[in-house]
Formats: sequence, structure tokens, C-alpha cells
Amino acid sequence: MATYPDPGKFYREAVRLYKDWKDNQIIDDPSGTGPLPDGEEDDDAKIVGITLEQAEEQAWAEVEQHLHGINPYEFQALVGELIKAMGYHIAWIAPPGKDGGVDILALKDPFGTQAPRIKIQVKRQKQTVAVDGLRSFMAILSDEDVGIFVSLGGFTKDAQLEARTQEKRRVTLIDLDKFFELWIEYYSKLSEPARQRLPIKPVYFLAPKD
Repeated sequence: MATYPDPGKFYREAVRLYKDWKDNQIIDDPSGTGPLPDGEEDDDAKIVGITLEQAEEQAWAEVEQHLHGINPYEFQALVGELIKAMGYHIAWIAPPGKDGGVDILALKDPFGTQAPRIKIQVKRQKQTVAVDGLRSFMAILSDEDVGIFVSLGGFTKDAQLEARTQEKRRVTLIDLDKFFELWIEYYSKLSEPARQRLPIKPVYFLAPKD
């Protein structure tokens, strides 16, 4: 604990030491191919499964902590970079101060000759957005606009229902899970400066057999 006070480093070192120990057990086996004692294969599969699950939980916790730790305008810039990677033109990003309910304005082409116009509101807060907050955003959308509401804290069930049942206002809700899913999907299309804002790297495990 004194050597590895950081939980992440402690966990990774524990996994490394276990792997070293396990490799030595195989090497020290006199027969080289002898069967393991009854039940040991199942125990190893459980250990691998637990390790994989813990690694996934830790990775997600680090992503969540990072996104909640950056300032609101940096997260706003992240959303803008993602929208740009999805093929849209960013016409405007709100500077610090009052923004009138729109943080990002995106278009299908640089001159805005093609519909629709996309209005985006970004909330880095941990609290869920209630239906009143969603309605305030929808109030600034015209019939020709598409609204995107990004909230790391997610949305209440009433807000989700309101978005799903809209007939005149087109609005999409994006929570933390959906934002990160899109970030992974379009990561290869992000600019290098954009990637540095939220760098990710896939890690592959040998999954235990079902």
C-alpha cells in the first residue's frame, strides 16, 4: 500500500504479480502438460472473469471521473469536436457567459444552405435534467431545427418520455454512456488535438469461455 497508494496502480501491479505467479506454476509443473487438479480450471475462469469485470469497471470509472473533472467549457469543446467528426460544420460555440440556451450551433454545410440547423445544449453537471429543463430547451427550437441535449448526469424518466413523444420538436438526448459510445465510434475521424482532449486506447483480453 505504501509503494502503490494509487488504487489503479495498485490493482495493475496485483494483476501483474498474479500473472507472474501463475506462469511460474505452469513452468514448475514436472510433466509440463499434466492436468490441473479438479476444479482449478473453473477457479481460473472465475478469476479471469472477475479480473476482466474489475478492469472494465475501473476503466469506466476513470473515464467518468475525467469527464466530470474538466471544466464545462472544455466539455462543450469536446462535444463540438465530436459533432465535427460526425460530418457537421460547427458554426458557433458559445463563449463564457449567457448563451440563450444554445451552446453549439451546427450546420450540414459551411453556409447553412441545407436543412436542418442543429442546436445543441451541453450540461456537464452530475444532476439529471428534469422535464422542465428539457422543455426550456425545446422552446428555442423552430420547426426546422434539430435539438441535441447533452447531459453527463442523464435525464429523468419524464424528460426521456417527453423527448420520445414529441411530434413537432425533434430532439435527441445524449447522456454520458451515449456520448462515450459516440466518441469511440468516431474516434478515428477526430483531429489529433481533439483526441488529446479525451485520449482512449482499446485493450483486448482473452475472454473466459462461457
